[in-house]
Amino acid sequence: MKKEVTRKVERIDTQVDEMRVRRKDSNALKVIENVFDDATLKTLYTISNKGIIKALGGSISTGKEANVFLAEGEDRNLAVKIYRISSSTFNSMEEYILGDPRFRNVRHSKRDIIFAWTKKEHRNLERAIEAGVKVPVPIISERNVLVMEFMGEGERSYPQLKEAGVNKENARAFFDTISKYIELLYTKANLVHGDLSEYNILVDPHTQEPIFIDMGQSVTLEHPKSQEFLRRDIENIIRYFKKYGIDADPEKLYSTIREIKEKGQ
Repeated sequence: MKKEVTRKVERIDTQVDEMRVRRKDSNALKVIENVFDDATLKTLYTISNKGIIKALGGSISTGKEANVFLAEGEDRNLAVKIYRISSSTFNSMEEYILGDPRFRNVRHSKRDIIFAWTKKEHRNLERAIEAGVKVPVPIISERNVLVMEFMGEGERSYPQLKEAGVNKENARAFFDTISKYIELLYTKANLVHGDLSEYNILVDPHTQEPIFIDMGQSVTLEHPKSQEFLRRDIENIIRYFKKYGIDADPEKLYSTIREIKEKGQ
């Protein structure tokens, strides 16, 4: 049994070499050590063995709980989001987990909650797409790894909203689309993003279309804090666009979204 485990680890190490994890400096090495534990390497091996990932490239972003890497797929680039098991904390996850019915039957171990969180993000993305909201298309989720559509060109991600060249001439179009997405999430997908801001909205530079990302913390309407999160999302977006001359009432937008939902039921 021990020899078999050793052989599997050796195969995984070989696969990681083939996936070209770049180790350019000490900081990159620290990232690799925190993210790529043996269990995660095995998960990546499993996904790679299915032909979904051919090579793993450089880091796209590093968040509080997860790292996102560029990956080479069969015919396009992909994004691989890896939730850190060894170094993550639950301070930022806790308010989203407590009260979410989807975590009701999940054991309260760190590993099990992260696995459930990963599956939740996958399903949230699917629900957002079904509702007509532009988000990355999820491909597969295994344990603490989520593979999804890469929102960018070549090896460069699309810019965040805060870096996308918003000005007084185009701000209204951006604001209206984002407000519509918040509404669609609530009324069609029964979700609230929960952490919406100019940092987790990307913009396609060709179509000028906003793209919602970081849907792991999104909650269903049954969550006891769903209304608080909805108000916060709305206030964050209105605050950002105020500097571009958009004068909107957060309470009015909140009430309008709620009314649309009630009329549709």
